Amino acid sequence: MKQWRCVVCNYLHSGEEPPERCPVCGAPANKFVAVTDVQPPASAVSREQDESAVANLAEVRERAQERLQGICGVYPACDGQPERICQREAYGMPIGMGGAGAGRSFAANYSALSGIRLRTRVVGEHFEPDTRLDCLDQRLSMPVLASSVAGPGRYGQDMGELEFCAATVQGCLQAGTLALRGDTAFYTPDEQFSLDAIEAAGGRGIPVFKPRAQDILLRLIERATQMGCPAVGIDLDGFGSTNMARAGQPVFRKSERELRQLVQATNLPFLCKGIMDVEDAAACLAAGARIIGVSNHGGRVLDNTPGVAEVLPEISAYVGDQALVTADGGVRTGYDVLIMLALGADAVLVGRDVVRAAIGGGAAGVHLHMEHLHTVLRRAMLMTGCPDLAAIGPHILHPA
Repeated sequence: MKQWRCVVCNYLHSGEEPPERCPVCGAPANKFVAVTDVQPPASAVSREQDESAVANLAEVRERAQERLQGICGVYPACDGQPERICQREAYGMPIGMGGAGAGRSFAANYSALSGIRLRTRVVGEHFEPDTRLDCLDQRLSMPVLASSVAGPGRYGQDMGELEFCAATVQGCLQAGTLALRGDTAFYTPDEQFSLDAIEAAGGRGIPVFKPRAQDILLRLIERATQMGCPAVGIDLDGFGSTNMARAGQPVFRKSERELRQLVQATNLPFLCKGIMDVEDAAACLAAGARIIGVSNHGGRVLDNTPGVAEVLPEISAYVGDQALVTADGGVRTGYDVLIMLALGADAVLVGRDVVRAAIGGGAAGVHLHMEHLHTVLRRAMLMTGCPDLAAIGPHILHPA
């Protein structure tokens, strides 16, 4: 029996021919591509052996490219350009790995970082860069965490959602850091794969929920609190998710009063993610948030926004030492991480590349990718004269 994948919403159909129309998004038959003949599912043991055998990141990415056919090209440059497989005008349908609209916000994240230049400093006493970060009562090996991407378990039968979440959580722990885990359209208040994976890891992960109804969020936050997670939060900009609306999962804008209610419902540090404006940052701080996540949701909820690197300095300067500042959007390398830190982030989140690493190599793939980021970050700190994180600042950037 053959499998057919809808290139619009990633729905998988089994049969000798594609359906006349996709039952999920309504795309016609010509939007389906043949994937492969269905094979009996591998046992958990054989898959674990398969993923632990990955030799290097090149192999992980090759596997990801094969497993993400029609969804992600795993290109050398993940830049949101219109000719990329992932990036197309979705006309209200699910957008896969791409960005909203014409993808200008997605592309802006990438171009904002690529337009910033590092200042080389080569004279001075030798040192070995110390990348360790103390935050959220944790000592992390580096200021790099996996972002709260959710949903890749629906990209195919190679990896289920719980397996994807577990691979991300475990791979980050193996690298000495943490994963944020998200929430998406096929999650429900009673079936949260991200929370399940974090719970299996002893609470060592940060759940980030969509802005669902208050009563639902209070239930989910309570579960995270009982698990003893390092922090908990919500994607404030997630109310712009067309996928959630299509799936009948209501999401809402949140007032400062509602945010305060959520913050006060837990003793965990609270993350407000999706901040692109100083006024929103001020409201979140007033509500008691201890982590401000500067992010435009990977360019997936509103087109034509600035890149995160463009707004980060102003927001970081305003927040100061009132809260931890995270940033994500367009981060692909350890050099990008260093630039985000120099612009004012305390920690940097990586999304799309972690998805590819998990799908291409499971926990071992995520571990390899995070270690690669760590290696490049250390090299970048050495070449810019930064012996530790406290030494990183705007002075290592060339003026625009």
